[in-house]
Amino acid sequence: MTRAAPPADCPLCPRLVAFRQTARTKQPAWHNAPVPSFGDPAARLLIVGLAPGLSGANRTGRPFTGDGAGNTLYPALARFGWSRGTFDARPDDGLELVDCRITNAVRCVPPENKPTGAEIRTCRRFLGEELTAAPAPRAILALGRIAHDTVLRALGQPLKAYPFAHDAWHEPAPDLVLASSYHCSRYNMNTGRLTEAMFDTVLARLRRHLDGH
Repeated sequence: MTRAAPPADCPLCPRLVAFRQTARTKQPAWHNAPVPSFGDPAARLLIVGLAPGLSGANRTGRPFTGDGAGNTLYPALARFGWSRGTFDARPDDGLELVDCRITNAVRCVPPENKPTGAEIRTCRRFLGEELTAAPAPRAILALGRIAHDTVLRALGQPLKAYPFAHDAWHEPAPDLVLASSYHCSRYNMNTGRLTEAMFDTVLARLRRHLDGH
């Protein structure tokens, strides 16, 4: 159940390598490396985000830990039984995921939180491992359009056949559901583009689906 993952000094994306090296100089105590996936490789639910935040996952080394998006995501997972323990925004807080795994489309922090198309394509090989290595997930939650599109490309599926929308629900492969949500970023939550109730609607549908299988 091991998946190929980028090494700590992954050389594949020159711009991200340079940004990572600068961050290491400024903040040598931070993680400052590709952020590994979090959770059981055998989990039925895989959540896919965009990329690590500079002072969030890039600092802590755990997806969605230390930034505003995690303050929305992890309490929501707890409400629907996908975690146990207390989320305290620290990688050593003891939080455990239950039948759930979290990863990112791009594993390294990008400048201004904006990976290039080439960087997304380059890192797609690692997402592909998460999607296809046995046992493969039964449901995927894509947070935002980039994650949604990258999942489809990693699966070799046409984007037009499975358009992104909040609360979209697709079946791009046998025994696989792709659900999508607006990203639970602090910006989206503060502006009201995404609300807790909207996010819960997506998670509740996924919970019902997996409980029925």
